[in-house]
Amino acid sequence: MRKLIERQRNILDFTLSSLLRRKGKNSALLLVYTGTIFILASVLFLTGALRREAALVLEAAPDIVVQRTMAGRYQPIPLAYAEEIGRIRGVASVWPRLWGYHYDAAFRANYTLMAQVESPPERGTIRIGSGISRMRGARRGDIIALPGHDGQSRSFTVGQVLDHRSQLLSSDLMLLSEKDYRDFSGFPTDRATDLAVRVRNPREQSTVAEKISRMYPDTRPIMRTEILRTYDAVFGWRSGVVMLSFCGAALAFGIFAWDKATGLSAEERKEIGILKAVGWETSDILLMKGWEGMVISLTAFLGGILLAYAHVFLASSILFAPVLKGWSILYPEFRLSPLLDVGQLATLFFLTVVPYTVTTIVPSWRIATVDPDSVMR
Repeated sequence: MRKLIERQRNILDFTLSSLLRRKGKNSALLLVYTGTIFILASVLFLTGALRREAALVLEAAPDIVVQRTMAGRYQPIPLAYAEEIGRIRGVASVWPRLWGYHYDAAFRANYTLMAQVESPPERGTIRIGSGISRMRGARRGDIIALPGHDGQSRSFTVGQVLDHRSQLLSSDLMLLSEKDYRDFSGFPTDRATDLAVRVRNPREQSTVAEKISRMYPDTRPIMRTEILRTYDAVFGWRSGVVMLSFCGAALAFGIFAWDKATGLSAEERKEIGILKAVGWETSDILLMKGWEGMVISLTAFLGGILLAYAHVFLASSILFAPVLKGWSILYPEFRLSPLLDVGQLATLFFLTVVPYTVTTIVPSWRIATVDPDSVMR
């Protein structure tokens, strides 16, 4: 066992010295290799972390959201629907929600307006998200003027800037009282944007949603699980777009790595011939080339993973966040909680490290089986 360890150590020492002799070529390969893994790992880390954040946000969401549609378009839902839905067996509570969007032409930004039901702000007072506060330079006590549905300007006093820890939800959010919201938007008093439904037994959510559809055919009940699947699909599609945009770079790396691994240089062929001549066995040469591939690929893999981790979880993913977060210019500034998926790391490892290591061994075996004298000549 001791001899085996000593043999491996000597071969590894020789491999490292051999890599240092060709440090220019190997450094270029290592740089491209690390950059490719960095891009792939960054997208995987960011997508996984955003999916986790979305799941945590939706934990407090209602079990079912009931929307009214007409010709495929969302319409305000009558408040009378809430009374009938509340009588369905298994429904714990139903409450109307008032929310919508407002485009600010001066700042070219869309705001999310919502009437706060619990602990609403006073009339003429508004609570704003940190993104709005940052963009407009508005602080507590400042006045914000917004044009209403009739073109008349309404002035609101900033009563609170929402906690920065909730930026994923509230970066572009404005909270008003119900009366201020209806006055500002012109929303009918007997209508709501949608209805939120809480179901006692989670296993009965689909049954309750089906009953609501039968009771009111013009409604569309949306369960929380469906919203979560939509987020997964959106983040998966956007991460695919990012990865697709780097396919050219990944293909160039694949060609570069394959050329390096399969096309041994004259210096490397001569080195293998000399090693065979001085007594190295074919297995020793293959072991040396295997170590060489592992050293380069593992270094690139670990370097790319560490850089991707720092980029996503420490630098807030400044390169890819605008693509994956969405279209709004009021991007929430928040630090994602570290999330490492072992399955994703293993897949990335086997797709990047293993193929390169294998391709370094095959051409070396072909040269190592040839007569040393003919190789050196």
